[in-house]
This record gives sequence, structure tokens and C-alpha cells, in this order.
Amino acid sequence: MTADIQTLAVVGAGAMGRGIAQIAAQAGLQVRLYDTNADAVAAARESLRQLWEKLAQKGKLSAADADAALARVVPAASLQDLADAQLVVEAIIERLDIKRDLFKQLEGIVGPDCILASNTSSLSITAIAAACERPQRVAGFHFFNPVALMKVVEVIDGLRSDPAVGDTLAALARRMGHTPVRAKDMPGFIVNHAGRGMNIEGLRVAQESVASFAQIDAIMREQAGFRMGPFELLDLTALDVSHPVMESIYQQFYDEPRFRPSPITAVRLAGGLLGRKSGEGFYAYPEGQKQTPAEPAVPAAKAGLQVWVSPAHAEGHARATQLLHTLNASVVEGATPPVDALIIVTPFGEDVSSSVYAQGLDATRTVGLDTLHAFAPGKRRTLMLSPATQAEWRDAAHALLAGDGAPVTVIQDSAGFVAQRMVAAIVNVAAEIAQQGIATPSDIDRAVTLGLGYPAGPLAMGDALGGERILEILRNLQRVTGDMRYRPSLWLQRRVQLGLSLLAEPSA
Repeated sequence: MTADIQTLAVVGAGAMGRGIAQIAAQAGLQVRLYDTNADAVAAARESLRQLWEKLAQKGKLSAADADAALARVVPAASLQDLADAQLVVEAIIERLDIKRDLFKQLEGIVGPDCILASNTSSLSITAIAAACERPQRVAGFHFFNPVALMKVVEVIDGLRSDPAVGDTLAALARRMGHTPVRAKDMPGFIVNHAGRGMNIEGLRVAQESVASFAQIDAIMREQAGFRMGPFELLDLTALDVSHPVMESIYQQFYDEPRFRPSPITAVRLAGGLLGRKSGEGFYAYPEGQKQTPAEPAVPAAKAGLQVWVSPAHAEGHARATQLLHTLNASVVEGATPPVDALIIVTPFGEDVSSSVYAQGLDATRTVGLDTLHAFAPGKRRTLMLSPATQAEWRDAAHALLAGDGAPVTVIQDSAGFVAQRMVAAIVNVAAEIAQQGIATPSDIDRAVTLGLGYPAGPLAMGDALGGERILEILRNLQRVTGDMRYRPSLWLQRRVQLGLSLLAEPSA
């Protein structure tokens, strides 16, 4: 296979094909751009001309370089015009039969050393290559939209792919300014696979009526540190894209409980609430601006309030007590709470009801406080109620926790609050990707931070929060809910047992 690619052909002149052509031409490659619709090729080339002209005006590209890049993008009138290509990247409709037909045609046109790559996000590379006489030259080359800004590309090895093909694609990705990550041919590859943790679990939290869509997003942004919450992300990608992917990955993994979709997205898709592009999704977008519900008013503080924090979880007790002292709360110690004190529990992976039952507490006065993420001034806090918590004590706890101006989200009872269960699901899915050998731990974290914009790679995130804590949350979630979606990955379990980092690969 050709190791040094100089001529690249792109089949498909839509957003993805145009983006791939852009970064290839900017890297000095000769680009052949083909689409069954000749007008689409002309429109793509004009769009690139305007883009490079704007970059030149902003001083990000010289006028000469802009003209040279455009000159390197040559329209192809037919597939026959791609005969001299050393690499063909397919970026057409996500239909296996159409992709197979294309690759079969290309084999009769290009040279024997030409690499055939698919930009598919959801189809099996092995299945696409099965139509070819030389499947060893076929691999996945999955870019993300917008191509120029999303600096990661998945290089996918099919069962019959020559490893040298993947090596060549990885080297080319670097030349084009992107970071390659290597993946085995499995549903969702790395990024779409790893993304199941947040979206699927966020939908499950909403389905249980634990919190509203906006509350869940706010917790993930302002408590857990993510750039976007699951529903903001689903509105951005649009349900007509994301819901079929959820169903496809679930089915391709033969109904794996971790990937079980939610009827919430099915119903909203049927109702046309697709997200930003339809003007309404989980949020409304009048004139393109997201409409977010106002924060509830903070209740009046309860005079003479005393607070007792359950000692059942030592770390949670310490963090909660430290926070309460900074809020000048009257914290009372002792093995049991006074009869007139607010009771705070700090479970990991459990709900308030389970804590009340196990510890013999007064349910009417008991609330839960999520202590997984360290508290900081102005950082959102999550307060959880049981079905028996009385409004008087709910309001007293809310006012107390908001005493320094930090926002407080009040949620209904949930094993693992919101952030705990969602972060644990994110870490667990990534751990299972590593366990299945789909990608190396470092490539998993690299792909997720670049492809999904998470504040850290999921495995590094698990290390930072403590693998043993993530394992505890998952085990408690599974015990309380009885749902196999929370069973811990063996990758996570074994590394916790041995005191290893979640990024640690087998040593032998």
C-alpha cells in the first residue's frame, strides 16, 4: 500500500466531504472531488473558495496559499477521473448497500495500491470491505463535523484490513493537522460508543422524573464540569440523527442493557422536536436562542436551624461538614440526630430512601447531598429529597446550601443523584471499550476529549475521582435498581482490586 499519499479523492461533496477536501488541500494534497450531483461539487468548491478567502482576509492564510489550495481541489466528472488517486475517502449516505456498490466500482478503476477508506460513523468496515476483491486495502477514516475544527479522526481496522493501511491513514491524519486514534471494527467505534454513557443515562434520569432536562444539564455543566449536558448535546446533534444511532448501537450489541435507548427520544422524534434545527427540542429556540427556565427562588432561611450529617460515609461526611462550616451552619455531632435537626445523608450510588431505611432515620427531615465532586465557591450543589421529605425541611436545606450564593438544584430521589450515576456510567462504558480491546486506554481518552469535548478522558476522570468510588457507585446502583446496565466492567473492577490506574494496560 502507498505509504506517502499525494493524491486523494473524496466521493461525496456534502459537509463531510467538503471538510475532508479542505484539510487535505490545505496540507498540500491534490484532491479529486466527486459527487453524483455535479452541482454539489461546484457548490462545495465555491464554499471552499469563500472560506479560504475569508481566512486570507483575517490573516490566517496568505492569499497565495488560499489560491493554491483552491487550485488543488479538482472537480471530477465521473468515478473514472479518480483513477490516479492513491487514497479514496468515501463520504456518502449511511447505507451499506450503496457503499458496497461504490467500493466495488472503485476497485475496477483505481490502481492496485490505492487505499479505499470510508468515513462511516455507524457501519461495519468489515461489512463494507466484503464487497471488495482486496478487502485488505479497506479501512475506516472517520472524521467529525465540522472537520476542520474537530481535530480527531478514528482510524478503523476491519477484520481483513492490512495494518499498514491504518498506519498510512494515521500518518496522513497527522499531516492534515488531526489526531488519529486507532479502533477495532465494533459498533460505534470509540467516540459514538463512549458517548452512550452520558446520553443514555441522562435520558434514564429524566425518565425516572428525578429532574428536568434543564436541571440535569445544569448539574452536568456546573457541578461535574462538562461543557454541555446530555440534552443540550442531543439538541445540537438533532434527534433524527442521534435516536437512530442509539437504537443501532443497542441492536448491534444484541440488546446490551448499558445502551438501552429511551422512549423519551422516540416520542419526541415522532413529534418533530428534533432540536436546534427544528426550532424546538428539549429546549425552545426562539430566533435561534436557547430558552432556559429561570432558577427557582431561594427560600427564606430557617431560624435556629441545627444540622446533623450522617457519619455512615466518612468521606461524604467530611466534605459535607466542611461545606456546612463555611456556611456558618450549626452542625451537631453524635451517633444519632437530635429530634429537631435537619438530617443530611451523603450516599454514593444509593438514594435517600435506602439511606433512611438502612440507618433508621426520620424520613420527613432527611435530605441527600452529593459530595462526589469537591465543593467550591459558586459551584452548583445538588440536594436530593425522599418521597417523605417535608417541604419545611426541603426549604431549610435549600436556603442553607445556597447561603453563599451558590446555585442549588433540588431533585427527587435517585440512586446516585444525577452527577454520580452519569459520571459512573461514562467511566464504565469507557472501561468496557478498553476491556473489549476496541482501542487502547490512551486512545479512548484522547478520542473522547477531542471528539466529545469532555473536561477529561473518562478513564482519567475515573482515576481522579477514585476508581474505588466509581466501583462503589456502580455496585450500589445495580443493587438498588436491580438494573444490569450498572454492572461494573471487569476492566474497572480488576484495576481497583489491584490498585492500578484505569489507564493501565496489561503488563504482559
